[in-house]
Amino acid sequence: MTTVDHLRQVRLGNLRTVLLALVDRPGSRADLAARTGLTKATLSNLAEPLLAGGILVEEPATLAGMGRPSKPLRFHPDGPVAVGAEINVSHLAVETLGLDGETLERRLVPADLRKASARDVLDRVCALIREVTGPRPLLGAGLAIPGVVHDGVVVRAPNLPRLVGEPLALDLSRRLGVEVALDNEANLAALAHLWPRHLAGEDFVHVTADVGIGAGVVLGGEVYRGVSGFAGELGHVVIERDGIPCTCGSRGCVERYAGLDVILREAGRRRLDSLRRALSAGDSKAVDAVRHAGEALGVGIATLTNLFDVPTVVLGGSYAVLYDHLHDAVRSEMDSRVLAGGERHTRLVASPLGEFAVVRGAAGLITRRAVQQPERLFA
Repeated sequence: MTTVDHLRQVRLGNLRTVLLALVDRPGSRADLAARTGLTKATLSNLAEPLLAGGILVEEPATLAGMGRPSKPLRFHPDGPVAVGAEINVSHLAVETLGLDGETLERRLVPADLRKASARDVLDRVCALIREVTGPRPLLGAGLAIPGVVHDGVVVRAPNLPRLVGEPLALDLSRRLGVEVALDNEANLAALAHLWPRHLAGEDFVHVTADVGIGAGVVLGGEVYRGVSGFAGELGHVVIERDGIPCTCGSRGCVERYAGLDVILREAGRRRLDSLRRALSAGDSKAVDAVRHAGEALGVGIATLTNLFDVPTVVLGGSYAVLYDHLHDAVRSEMDSRVLAGGERHTRLVASPLGEFAVVRGAAGLITRRAVQQPERLFA
């Protein structure tokens, strides 16, 4: 490595340090120097191109106690944004996220996409993205799908078979004119609980549900994907050997007992909001449907907990919405089946991000890359 290359790497490393500090909270040059260990002169040199590029803004000077007035640096309110999009079986969702982790706009549109073509789906996704991004510079897009992803292509999606083999990331990138990163929706929902804030610690499983059920496994602060990206397929963990046939070709999978469409069918409801109202009213059919789903889900979660020994399980998506009615049944199965339960109690909590964890994680995938790889901000 030449001296020039070395100096460039040092500068990029310092930029990354500063940006990560600003993700945590705004600060003056003096404050940032204290928090990062960099000198004030270095901070000033690093800040100038970020200010000139509209990535940061310097607020008016304020006097806090003795000494010179402070001029805090923060991410520019009109600076570049990332967008996250989710293609699911029963809905489309999008969200824009600033570099500071603030949500700017979001949309969730119910839609039955089981038989939709890739072209039709991407047409609708693009229309939603254009609604929420506006005129601000776009850093890139994260795209989430309930299936197994490899090199920007869906290789397995039992509930969205027409999207398998389609180059979704490349097609969407061409339409938007920016880089698009495609990933599994459960992994991205888990990432939303890691970036830009740790919401569930560094070791947990995040379980989310629509028609299918996915689990994002987080170990040591990183999403665990497995060798081929198949890790976390909780929906296809078998809980009844000769049970109900599943779309994956197996039988007795968790999602055939605890998927949202199963819950709605058993409750005699068509939509999640209708189910919530029925549960609030104490409708016995709805209560029984959710309890039975919770028991099946609890068996699957106990299996994951025994495998990965995590201290926290986060219920997200539809499960977060139904958490108060699911909790007891899930907890009961976990208490009786988790082997380490006597030595260490596994927390069961609802995601604070609810139905938007997936799109927040998809957008966060882009903002995290931009902060960790500052050269992307100047591309």
